This record gives sequence, C-alpha cells and structure tokens, in this order.
Amino acid sequence: MFFRFKTFVLPAFLIFAVVSNAAAQDASAKPAAEKSDQKSDKKKQDNKKQSGDADKNATAEQVAESTVVIYGGLGGRASLNQIRKTTIERGKISVVNAEGKTEQANYERLILRADSIDKERVRFNQEFPSAKYALVYSDDKIFGIFNDSVFTPREDASKAFQNHLWHGIEALLRYKENGSTLELVGREKMMNVDLYVIDVTDKQKRKTRYYVSSKTFRVIMLEYAEDNVKYRRKFYDYNYAQGTLVPYHSILWANDKQVEETRIQTITFGQKVEENIFQAS
Repeated sequence: MFFRFKTFVLPAFLIFAVVSNAAAQDASAKPAAEKSDQKSDKKKQDNKKQSGDADKNATAEQVAESTVVIYGGLGGRASLNQIRKTTIERGKISVVNAEGKTEQANYERLILRADSIDKERVRFNQEFPSAKYALVYSDDKIFGIFNDSVFTPREDASKAFQNHLWHGIEALLRYKENGSTLELVGREKMMNVDLYVIDVTDKQKRKTRYYVSSKTFRVIMLEYAEDNVKYRRKFYDYNYAQGTLVPYHSILWANDKQVEETRIQTITFGQKVEENIFQAS
C-alpha cells in the first residue's frame, strides 16, 4: 500500500513543482564572486521557500487537477473515463423517511458513463422490507419504476436522487466536462487536517463546496444548500477499486441532522450494463 500511495501522490506534487522550479531558477542567479558552498546553501533555502509558496498560492484548477490524478491514478482523467465506463455498485443505505423514521434498504446503483453528468444514465434500485422500486435518471429526466410500471417520484425523492449526481465527488472530478467553474475559497483546518476549500458551480448554478486534504488530495467533506437547508456529506473508508479511489462509507446531514448513511459492499467498473434498464418502457 505504501508504494501505491507514493505512486499516486507524486504527480500531484509535480503540478506544484512546476511553479516552484520556475521561481527557484529565477531566484537562484547570484554574482559569480560568491563561494560555491554559499550558493548551494542559498539555493536549498530558496527551493524550500518557493516550494512552500507554491503550495500556499495554489490555484483552484491546480487543486482540482491534483484531485483528479489521485482518484484516477497515473492516467488521471483518462483512466477514470476508461475504467469507469460502467459502474455496478451494491451496498446498504439508511435513510430518514418523511415521517422522521429511519429505514434501511439494500441498494444497487448502475451507471452508464457519458461525456458529462447531464448525459449520464443512472439506475438506483432500492429494496426496503415493505417495498422494492427503482429511480432512473436518463435524458436529464427522473422517473420511478415499481413492478414494471413507471411512476412519478415524490419531489423529495427526486431531489435527493439528483443531488447525489450533482453534489457528489464526480461533479468535482468532471468539472471540465460539465462546464463548471471553480473558485478557491481558501484554506481551513479540520480535526488537525489541513484542507483546501473549493467551490464548484455548474452551468445550472448549482454550487457545491469541497473540502480537499492538502496532503492526500482526497475529498473529506462537501457542502451544498437547497430550499434553505444546508447539507453536509462526509466521506470515510477510502480504498482502491480497479486502480481508482473510492470512499466506501458516507454520511449525509441536513441542518446538522443525519438523514442518510451509505456503505458500499461491492463496486466494479467496466462490466456490461444493458441499456434497456434505463428506459421507461
């Protein structure tokens, strides 16, 4: 695991090193009369200072691109697109229903990847003790399927489903494909973890704030607001699936009240997924 971690982190460091090396070369020019040992000491000090300045002055795009490299491996964006052509994810989910009671279900998420999230096709099968149904996102529309019959989901269910698409980690990793804009809000420290804070705003003006570790470039938490409710999702139990990084556990809060908890049991990429399961009839 140690060697794998080194392999993925190095490219992210190199993004900042480009800025550091350029500045260091400019600052290293000294009169020829200086002694060689003084030059060497000064160069080391300059390199150390410039490296710190590059990290401190990182741009939103540098942080985002470093995150893409960490999640996609050495191939970065190309690896994510190639490996994650399809996704089959299964696990358990706990949600708070409209009556305020917690319900547990087995779930299956099936994804056909597209050039951008709005063209994606997603099917979310849920099996509760009392009911089994699916929510489907296709052609930028959401519908439900129950016993092979199509229905219109409740507004809260549709919003929760859509929020998972547009306020998730993928929205950061695919900001370019989605035509989203980036803003580096600043730096924060949370539980002794130094974080970059980045806002991603898509073409529909949906904004998500990401808290990215400055050391590992993993997304630790994200926040977004809707209908005067502030949502916060935290990610845990990161591991690699087919060379790409996946958080296997996440918890969602709404105004500081836990409303969802998801645990992935298995996730595979690249397996065949039939297109007809995303159709209304």
